Amino acid sequence: MKEIVILGGGYAGLRALKFLQKSKGGFHITLVDRNDYHYEATDLHEVAAGTQPAEKILYPIEDVVDPDVTTFVQATVEKIARDKQEVSLDNGEVLSYDYLIVGLGFRSESFGIPGVEENSLPMVDVKTSIAVHDHIIEQLEDYKETQNPDDLKIVVCGAGFTGVELLGALNDARGEYAEIAGVAPERIELYVVEAVTRLLPMFPESLADYGVAKLESWGIKFLTGKPIKEIKPQTVVYQTNAETGETAELTANTIIWTTGVSGSKVIDESGFSARRGRMMVDSDLRDPDYRNVYLVGDCSAVMDPESNRPYPTTAQISLVMGELAAKNILAQLSGRETGDFAYTSLGTVASIGNTHAFGVVGTKTPVKGYAASALKKVIMDKSLLETGGSKELLAKGRFDLYH
Repeated sequence: MKEIVILGGGYAGLRALKFLQKSKGGFHITLVDRNDYHYEATDLHEVAAGTQPAEKILYPIEDVVDPDVTTFVQATVEKIARDKQEVSLDNGEVLSYDYLIVGLGFRSESFGIPGVEENSLPMVDVKTSIAVHDHIIEQLEDYKETQNPDDLKIVVCGAGFTGVELLGALNDARGEYAEIAGVAPERIELYVVEAVTRLLPMFPESLADYGVAKLESWGIKFLTGKPIKEIKPQTVVYQTNAETGETAELTANTIIWTTGVSGSKVIDESGFSARRGRMMVDSDLRDPDYRNVYLVGDCSAVMDPESNRPYPTTAQISLVMGELAAKNILAQLSGRETGDFAYTSLGTVASIGNTHAFGVVGTKTPVKGYAASALKKVIMDKSLLETGGSKELLAKGRFDLYH
């Protein structure tokens, strides 16, 4: 019996698992993840802000595992030996495989900027998102004792998709934060520091400007065109003049790092030809050198023929990748040709709070305001259905479309 090993229980990994389990082929599947739960990574900003509890965005992996076909192993992947067709885990176990799907997710990227790891808060999984929220609450509680104005300041480093969604959620929580600190809501100061001036390039400029203007209308302060040079304790150092190198400092007791991510360090440490943990794969998502290894999600880079750049690492794309990897393994098992990756966007929507959003339906139709926020929740529910099925959709779905 052939052995298929799936590394990672994220969007791509669980989509591949569900597709393979349905086929009831002559193989066994082993799924590996460091957690015993799957979480909706697109909702981490709400956990960090405290507008959604962590329990709302996760569910047990065992809920989607068919024990007749699949064995789930909770462990951390340490190394992949493709020449031996083996995967080493931190519990000492070594798994052998005939086919491998690598979907190990992402990690925070510091870009070599000093002090990032020591002095800022990452937001890359459930634990770090909970830690962000706990930290914010601690500062607000501290303000009641010290009256330190920096306790009321929150700085988001990076105005990309994640940073903008986080700012919207933080604004939603402003009233709660103010009540904890015993101040008026406008005393809670929200900042974002970003190197570029053209924000959110995945959207038409007019739509991106709409989102930024909406956040600014709520009192969020944008420091754009200000590359971050260092994170000191409670201080963001950013450049104000590219010619002279002059810098300025912004102090705050909560600094959240959202400037970028890279693929799992396991990719680099296992000898894959990767850049920042992402490997350029063939059109069918296979490793160019090992034809039984598929890379999906944040570990995979596949070219978009229209832009001539790698596709972004979104949940939508990861789901399509996971399903294709599963289909192609089934094709290999039956002696058929593998298929190429093809992607048509259903739409891209950025939420800026629970009832505001903006984005594009399909590839061209703009949406904004309340209608966009409802669409965002529909998209989230679709991904939940595709990874967890109807049981998880009913238990964890976002049905608050009207408020």
